[in-house]
Amino acid sequence: MNLESPKVTVEKSAQELFDLLTDVRNFEKLMPENIAKFEVIGDDAFIFGLKGMPEIKLKMKEKIAPKKVVLGAASDKLPFTLVADINSVSDNSSNVQLLFEGEFNAMMGMMIKGPISKFIETLAVNMSKL
Repeated sequence: MNLESPKVTVEKSAQELFDLLTDVRNFEKLMPENIAKFEVIGDDAFIFGLKGMPEIKLKMKEKIAPKKVVLGAASDKLPFTLVADINSVSDNSSNVQLLFEGEFNAMMGMMIKGPISKFIETLAVNMSKL
């Protein structure tokens, strides 16, 4: 399953946005209002939980300055990645789009497509809060 957030323009340079996204503590600011749990469990990992959903542990998988930040599920039960694709617009402005890739069976895919789409859209829209 591949999902994309809308592209969002952020009033930060690509490098500045990249630096903010590689600090996992900043993801708390991006989370939706219905977050039930957010806990940093290392320099490159955090756990979050939304009301009514299981907790998910995300780990930093790859960093390509200043264009790409890849987070992945720390568990093999739900294998997926969340990629922040950053493009510079000017010295103090950049575009970012979140790309979700996961391998799920058809039933699981149908159940999570809506909530995941809404979740990555919220993360993208909240980028301006960083």
